[in-house]
Amino acid sequence: MKKNLSVLIAGLCFASLFVSCGGNKKAEVKGDVEAKGYTFGEEVTFHSDEPVTYSISFSDASWYAKQPEWESEGIFKDIENLTNVHLDITSYDSGDYNQKINLAINSGSATYIIPKVYDENPYVAGGGVVAVSDYIQYMPNFSAFVEKYKMNPDLDTIRQNDGKFYRLPGMHQAALQDYTIEVREDIFEAAGYNIRELEKDWTWESLHDVLLGVKKYMVSQGMCTEKDYIWSDLWCGESGKGTGGNLLKIMGASYNVISGWAMDGSNGGIKFDPAKKEFYSSSVSEDYKKFIKVANSFVKDGILDPETFTQSDDVANNKFYSGKTVIKSTNRSSMSNDEASLAKILGEGNYKLYVTAYPSGTNKNLAETSRLECGVMLSQKALDDLGTEGFIKLVRFVDWMFYSKEAYTLCKWGPQGKTWDYTEVDGMKIKQLLPGFKCGGLGIGGKDTDTDIRLKWGYAGGNYFYGHSTAESTDNFTPAVQDLYARYGKYKTVASVDPKAKPSEDQREQLNLWAVPLQDNINAWTLKFITGQKNIDSDWDEYVSSCKNLNVEKIVKLTNEIYAAQTK
Repeated sequence: MKKNLSVLIAGLCFASLFVSCGGNKKAEVKGDVEAKGYTFGEEVTFHSDEPVTYSISFSDASWYAKQPEWESEGIFKDIENLTNVHLDITSYDSGDYNQKINLAINSGSATYIIPKVYDENPYVAGGGVVAVSDYIQYMPNFSAFVEKYKMNPDLDTIRQNDGKFYRLPGMHQAALQDYTIEVREDIFEAAGYNIRELEKDWTWESLHDVLLGVKKYMVSQGMCTEKDYIWSDLWCGESGKGTGGNLLKIMGASYNVISGWAMDGSNGGIKFDPAKKEFYSSSVSEDYKKFIKVANSFVKDGILDPETFTQSDDVANNKFYSGKTVIKSTNRSSMSNDEASLAKILGEGNYKLYVTAYPSGTNKNLAETSRLECGVMLSQKALDDLGTEGFIKLVRFVDWMFYSKEAYTLCKWGPQGKTWDYTEVDGMKIKQLLPGFKCGGLGIGGKDTDTDIRLKWGYAGGNYFYGHSTAESTDNFTPAVQDLYARYGKYKTVASVDPKAKPSEDQREQLNLWAVPLQDNINAWTLKFITGQKNIDSDWDEYVSSCKNLNVEKIVKLTNEIYAAQTK
């Protein structure tokens, strides 16, 4: 059942002004708890009496690459100063992070702590990662959050056939949509379009027509030619890794199908039909055909640059910042950088930027439905090397680092008094960066001479903070972002989360064997349809046949058998 977001988002924006007050009293730990040489507890700083080293994987993003200062004076040094835990970092380029940790797990050389994992399924069968659900009794911060926000139904969606889960997920009090699109409002206005009115009930089809009108105006003004594209997006090419990335994810969700980034781990776009109470492949559905027809219309009619699906993110951004394009994707972390880049290249007062509640398709659903996000796996190597007692100590540390409010604030904002402090706004205490600092990761801009705390020291990076209460996860939201979420509440809805079929190891292995080539096939055909290399009408049957030849029907059949057995 769909739920209107208005009440939820109103509470979200109001709560974002506050600092979360912590777990419920039942789970509260009043003082330190000693356990064989270390201290732990709910909202108690983990501290080892003796120095200890834990290995940890790191997804190194090129746009804020890890610097030596992060370890000597930044986030990793801060963690060590507080906990007496030295983190031995194995850094992988974010572009092949999943492949590298997969190789390490399979070879038995994985780090103890493996963060930023979105899908643990490929790693479960081989026995290289621990069933972390066996150890949550040693995690007071995790357990308190689960109890306070009633997270058990959400955790059930990641349990395997054995009833256990193998990833400690980031947990949100409420689901938050991050990615959306933004436009050059000044050019839309000049072309005769009020974007703020349009977004109230617009669809991808109506956006197509609006962009045709905007391009016609731009051509008439000599701003571009008929051969130029006015939309060339990011997070779809190199970042999309052949899937179509973010754009096809949010557009697909608007048509009740799985595509883009969402395709990973979906066994070929498998979705649940609540009316029939069975699973089906959305990738060969009529909804999918409708979705790719709409996506193709943007390319076919000279609006969306087909290079979108091959180019780097920097190229896409530069086209927008220089004024060659007038629409692109964005998210909370990128908004301040988008503003600063436009101001630097085009000049203050020479543009108006507006972040929209993106269009709907056959539904008004946001792409994000789950309260869970990427999370942390612990390797079997850690248990083998440390033994049970040492492993439990590691679990205690992980509980503090990923689930305590103290560590969340440290990883996100840095140390209080060094990079940020509290300030009063309308009688309420909120976090604010100190003068001389800015942070792209928090969506907080500043002057060119200001120090970006993410680039300099590694705070607000994507590896080590996610989830938490609405108050904490929104404590960096600017008024513009709060306004966006208020509009989400007015114009969009949240779909219910699909149930999960929980295969055995043998069943999962079979599904993976079928799904990997099938998903590659779906992604390849989808991009060919959208870019016009294949004709949606005349080649559709051939596409469906290719999916059937790659076992899409067998995946659906086995998935339904698994689900039927577990729901008896």
